[in-house]
Amino acid sequence: MSNEMLNVSSAPHVRSEETTKSIMTDVCIALIPATVFGIYNFGYRALLIILTSIATCVATEYIYQKRMKYPVTAYDMSAFLTGLLLALNLPPTVPLWIPIIGGVFAIIIVKQLFGGLGCNFMNPALGARCFLLISFAGIMTNYSMTKVDEVSGATPLAVLKAGGEVDVFDMFVGVIPGCIGETSVIAILGGAVYLLLRRIISIRIPLSYIATFSVIVMIYAMMNGRGFDVNFLLAHLCGGGLMIGAFFMATDYVTSPITPRGKIVFGVLLGILTAVFRLYGGSAEGVSYAIICGNLLVPIIEKITMPVPFGREKKNNV
Repeated sequence: MSNEMLNVSSAPHVRSEETTKSIMTDVCIALIPATVFGIYNFGYRALLIILTSIATCVATEYIYQKRMKYPVTAYDMSAFLTGLLLALNLPPTVPLWIPIIGGVFAIIIVKQLFGGLGCNFMNPALGARCFLLISFAGIMTNYSMTKVDEVSGATPLAVLKAGGEVDVFDMFVGVIPGCIGETSVIAILGGAVYLLLRRIISIRIPLSYIATFSVIVMIYAMMNGRGFDVNFLLAHLCGGGLMIGAFFMATDYVTSPITPRGKIVFGVLLGILTAVFRLYGGSAEGVSYAIICGNLLVPIIEKITMPVPFGREKKNNV
């Protein structure tokens, strides 16, 4: 018998060449179409916001870890990705101190104070965005500056909530007011396809999220005299942060379930929450709050969806 058959090693026995840096880099690559379109759509100011947000997040993580004498992980692209996602979820009108405050909050309060990457209980970029929305509501809901239209105007979702009609094709392409990276569905879906082909994310969360949301929106439309209004559904699917949230933030490794059934339950929960916030809440949007609420319930979701080991019976109290 060969001596190689007698070698003993510790777990894990199944290994992958993927690293934190490679995964974060792939997500950043997938966000390039949305980022480029956002800069095209909103001009140089969008670029300044993106650069400021990324620089703030990376610098904050480096300085904090240096001062606290922790291992420096600022080079693993996770802080870079947080800064990019935060910027893409900001309106192009915000002053540059907004992404600075948001970046510091995301890295220190949401991420580092809970133990760093892998220990945060919610998505840092979304946590920072919600903090900014609560603290600076007027600034964070001003979408007046666009490259294609210099006049003030409400987002399509706001128009829809007020009972108006919107152009779904413009929403699909992205030539509409909104946050920097959420307007172009084409660009977002292009990045999502890249992530799926690279097997960085699973389709379970986005599919169950979007499907659940769609069913509730159609039921709402029929209950309110719209009938089977496909245009109403498509407008909700293309509007706001639903697509970028479903594919790029709800699928975050740290703050989403790891079990297959848990991913589906998580997606269904997000679909329900987003629909309730959008259709019955005071705001026209609701993706950020829905995902954060879902993040808080992930430990419970994983507990009730944990698969039973082969050959064992499931206990009643589990």
